[in-house]
Amino acid sequence: MAAVAEYVRGMFQWTVKREGIIAPDERPPAPQSIALGLQHIFAMFGATVLAPILMGFDPNTAIFFSGVGTLIFFVCVRGRVPSYLGSSFSFIAVVLSAEAIAWGGHGPNFPAALGGIVACGAVYALIGLIVMVVGYKWIEYLMPPVVTGVIVMVIGLNLAVTAVNDLKINTAAYNNPNLDTLGVVFGLVTALAVAIVAVYAPKIIRPLPILIGGIIGYLFYFLLGNVMSLVPAAAQINFDKVWHASWIGLPNFITPTFDGHAITLIVPVALVLVAENLGHVKAVAAMTKRDLDPYIGRAFLGDGIATMISGSGGGTGVTTYAENIGVMAVTKIYSSLVFVIAAIVALCMGFCPKFGALIQTIPWPVLGGLAIVLFGLIAATGGRIWIENKVDFSLNKNLITAAAALTMGAGNLTINSGDFSFGGIGTACFGAIILYQILNGFGRRADAAPAATEPTAS
Repeated sequence: MAAVAEYVRGMFQWTVKREGIIAPDERPPAPQSIALGLQHIFAMFGATVLAPILMGFDPNTAIFFSGVGTLIFFVCVRGRVPSYLGSSFSFIAVVLSAEAIAWGGHGPNFPAALGGIVACGAVYALIGLIVMVVGYKWIEYLMPPVVTGVIVMVIGLNLAVTAVNDLKINTAAYNNPNLDTLGVVFGLVTALAVAIVAVYAPKIIRPLPILIGGIIGYLFYFLLGNVMSLVPAAAQINFDKVWHASWIGLPNFITPTFDGHAITLIVPVALVLVAENLGHVKAVAAMTKRDLDPYIGRAFLGDGIATMISGSGGGTGVTTYAENIGVMAVTKIYSSLVFVIAAIVALCMGFCPKFGALIQTIPWPVLGGLAIVLFGLIAATGGRIWIENKVDFSLNKNLITAAAALTMGAGNLTINSGDFSFGGIGTACFGAIILYQILNGFGRRADAAPAATEPTAS
């Protein structure tokens, strides 16, 4: 008991520091800490809300479990790795596929998808336990930068069709093909707003491009759709549910079911979360100038447990958020107390049905515009991993691994055998890992040999 008490006491002790770089075990004065907690809520807000909407989940429930997950993560890393856990976009494609599993004609099979998320979290947590025992170097061996980059890129490319389809207003219902073009306009204006905020906005709001760009797209849609009546009444923004929703109420909890098909679709995402979280911990370590390697296994475990808890109640899979890491890079304040405050605010948001009803008024073309940027950023992040790690594509083992995996992922190569199904993201992930190890073993001598000179023309 004494050891437990000491562990808990160590988590909740912060030294007050009023200026300069503030470390994870330090904190700014209370008013500033609260303000920074709200800033982190806004930083993760746009993406964390967008992901569940695209999957058909309740955004209130997702926000609630993002707060729960952040607190779980905080406890597992003993407050030494400042991070916020928000909805992971890595789950979107596989969850949408899992929702298509038949369950009596009742629409999307959310329980089966949630069961897959829970299973993925369990595998992820198990990896965390293994890392805590043997270290993380084996992960770097199995997933070198060329493999990590291609896995991340595949996620974005696999989602590209979803983003484009979301731009469309339902022309079949309104018998007006021109609405498709108008939907594209709404989406592209939203995407442009996100880009302009990210590049030209003042530094204080530059980390919030999804939130601010989404608001701009929403207002643009309201102006043209509601005020100028350029879209049918049924496709206009409707606030009736907002007015009738309660201010306080429980999130919409859903109990998962466990379907082998859904589990095989979703579990491979654990590999993506491992690579993503490892990169984030390394980034925080570089910013704080502290050795966080001993906490990598704990970070995986915390994220895995948080994903299991979230999926058990109707929330999305969660992961550490680059948006919040960006805010820390700008403010130079790494206090873990700030994330505890952000998590508590998220919990409060989850108990406000009126907030959830407002979020659900966002038109699909606006969501599509946000998705174009976010899914593209996921794919571009894979390329960034290659560049930052100086991946040499003159080596055939790297070039062929990337080429084959990208084609499998973007083309959604699915392997079916009876009730077993393995989707494009899974085939690309495991294909990249296996192919690289084969080529790296057999190709070392070929890569090391000098290139043959071509005969010169006489």
